[in-house]
Amino acid sequence: MKNFPIYLIFIVFVFIGNTSIGQYVLKGKIVDESNIGIPFADIYVKNNSDLRTRADIDGNYLMRLQVGEYYIVVSATGFETREYYTIINEKDNVQHMQLFPVNIKSLEEYDVSVKRRNVGREIVLKTVEHKSQFDYNQFPYSSDVYIRARDKKSLTEKGWEDYFEDQEKDEEDARFDDVEELKRKKLDQISNLNMIEVEMHRSYAPPNNIKEIRTAYKKRGDDRNLYFTTTAKSHFNFFQNTMYLNDLSKSPILSPISTAGILSYKYQLVDKIQRDSLPVLNKIKISSRSSSVSTLDGFVYIQDSTWLVEKLEFKIVKGNLYIYDEFSIAQDFEIYGDSMCVLKSQTMDYSVSYRKEIFNGRTIVNYSNYDFNPQFDKNHFGNEVAVTTKEAYERDSSYWTSSRLTPLTLEEQNYIRKQDSIERLFTKSSYLDSIDSVFNKINFWKVVWFGIDRRNRAKKTQWSFSSLAAMMRPIYIAGPRIGPDIDYFKKWDNEKTINAFVRSDVGLLNGDVKGAANVTHLYNPFRQSRVGLFFTHNYGLIRSYDAITQVLLRDNFIERTSGTLYHDFEILNGLYLESNLTYVNRRALSDDINFVHWFDEVLDNNEPTDFQPYDGLITEFTLRYTPFQKYMREPNRKVILGSKWPTFYVFYEKGIPKLFGSEVNHDYIRFGMRQTFKVFTFGTSKYHITTGKFLNQKLLRAPDMKYHRRSDPIWFSNPLFSYQDLDSTLPTQDWYFESHFIHHFNGALINKIPFMKKTRISTVAGGGYLWVPEHKWVHYEAYAGLERVFKFAKRRLRIGAYAAFSNGNQISPRTTFKVSFAILDERSMKFNF
Repeated sequence: MKNFPIYLIFIVFVFIGNTSIGQYVLKGKIVDESNIGIPFADIYVKNNSDLRTRADIDGNYLMRLQVGEYYIVVSATGFETREYYTIINEKDNVQHMQLFPVNIKSLEEYDVSVKRRNVGREIVLKTVEHKSQFDYNQFPYSSDVYIRARDKKSLTEKGWEDYFEDQEKDEEDARFDDVEELKRKKLDQISNLNMIEVEMHRSYAPPNNIKEIRTAYKKRGDDRNLYFTTTAKSHFNFFQNTMYLNDLSKSPILSPISTAGILSYKYQLVDKIQRDSLPVLNKIKISSRSSSVSTLDGFVYIQDSTWLVEKLEFKIVKGNLYIYDEFSIAQDFEIYGDSMCVLKSQTMDYSVSYRKEIFNGRTIVNYSNYDFNPQFDKNHFGNEVAVTTKEAYERDSSYWTSSRLTPLTLEEQNYIRKQDSIERLFTKSSYLDSIDSVFNKINFWKVVWFGIDRRNRAKKTQWSFSSLAAMMRPIYIAGPRIGPDIDYFKKWDNEKTINAFVRSDVGLLNGDVKGAANVTHLYNPFRQSRVGLFFTHNYGLIRSYDAITQVLLRDNFIERTSGTLYHDFEILNGLYLESNLTYVNRRALSDDINFVHWFDEVLDNNEPTDFQPYDGLITEFTLRYTPFQKYMREPNRKVILGSKWPTFYVFYEKGIPKLFGSEVNHDYIRFGMRQTFKVFTFGTSKYHITTGKFLNQKLLRAPDMKYHRRSDPIWFSNPLFSYQDLDSTLPTQDWYFESHFIHHFNGALINKIPFMKKTRISTVAGGGYLWVPEHKWVHYEAYAGLERVFKFAKRRLRIGAYAAFSNGNQISPRTTFKVSFAILDERSMKFNF
């Protein structure tokens, strides 16, 4: 504990940002020869390396120095080290600094794998030397873009076996009276192809400002496995040192024709292609030197003497892809003004296989009508990076026929012709009624297991009723319960929705009736504005967020009847307000309730908490803000792309006394910050920091108290919101400090071991710190583990095993072992931690 004040001072410096006495800020950005930020450059004071800092992922840096004159040294891998003279005054000082690639001759001398002259590498070095001239992305421009993404589903051997079994069943069914359903099944079999076509006008300004206006958009089938239907998420620019393809790869990709990548790849000249009236074209093979960092294999085609790049063909090495098993890209350039490589087209091929199905996808992108003297308005670029007009969805077949830059294949032509005929069929109310009748048909398995649905496609409504299996709730505080769920959903053409839910059940041991009902109206899809009411008459929890062994204890349960009015909306881009008002009656469990005692000995169970019933009126507000949140605008909705900045939030809870007989009176506030960011090629980091306090506790009830969660046995709970080896549940009323950190190396460490990259096992490490002064409690821990992603029912399942090391002033050092399971969210391409 004697060292704790030092830790607290460190936290104040790093996370709160107060200035030390006599020190002033020096900040700026470290950029390369193209004025693009250099990630993680080192900055320190000459002759005093203790005064140092490191730039962030965008090249921004900040350090604190006393008033005076300094020589600042800046260095980064692949760049020449430079010194800058600066004067620190009594104010915030700004100093931007630029680094240039190391001398090409020094790179030529570096080749650990080849002693003799490497012609292929020498040619690439010439391109790297001049790449700042070749790269058209160093200039602002606009262009027209056409994208066609498609995938084709085929069956694996197991899939074909099941297919023929289904065919036999269909033929047997057809002998009876279900001929129409068989016809519809046959019709569905042509839908093994999915396709999206997009036409847009794209604007760009360095270093990374993008704005695309979609003027035509057509989706046929399911877009789940299609990649690169927008240029706003990822950009394949191999003239940059590093590409951050967050929707494709877990780790950034080093380019083989960049200063940073030249040391990470092997080069071999495999062919010299002679051409009439054109420079000789050198075909150079690229392969990974280190599988933990460089992730590309393929070819680059470079002109003799001019060193201009005409074509790239690369395949991403397995191991770091989120969804796909294979991914390759080919880019073709046209030479603009004999000095610049301008992207003309790119083709991406990708595939993923499951137990019964294989999806092979291809995305073709054409670029045309470049304008390198665009006149952009002052506010042309911003957080809105893409807009899809309403007219874009209304383009007919004749429009696409005249505008496609890449002709359709024969298979695609047949597919579109069949899909268009089906769409025309879909517009007929008779057909909609027909397919609804099939969907709504009740059978044995729907009643017993899947549930019953009643859909009306014309009105865009659906009712859902729980199955017999879903009605059973075998594990509950006062024994098994049984009862139905009913859902109602309606959606309008403007994307507004209403969703209602009702549940009622009865206890098999006590015969008591409980239930809940909720209705939500999404009234502004673009702002994600929704209002709703929630009613419940059920058992409640005193400690709702605790270890599973504590949540199930009887002293944690009460009875409650409550009604909640809630409203969530986006005030402005990135700023959200969530609010609710709850009126609740809480009471102790009655003495005549019968309990199940099967697990009492295992849980060391106890008796219910006894207290006088009371009413409470409680309101909650959560304000969270993510600066510079990027998004895409659809006609009636908004697609969030994320931000490089942290999310800041404040939570406030007020127990309102006396009003409507309310018997609570407390005020609680909590502040927090969380963020996810990539650390160059070394993986992905996440952190969460929070602190809070009861400002008023005149009448603070147990269910309204705040608790630090005890750790689960065996289970590795979400490390951004809990600890892995905290052996006590800590109620807190005063200030506390809570911090969590986790880093996924994404193969950066373990891939250095031969053959380990093929296993797709990755390493993870992190830790946390908790300080609760009112209990004089300090807890800190670190953990490390191995994780592996598996395919599971067309989803990605991550399984992990971890060892956690913990210490503090209330425990002795110890080690525990944990496991976890997590499903990839394909919308955000992220796991829960």
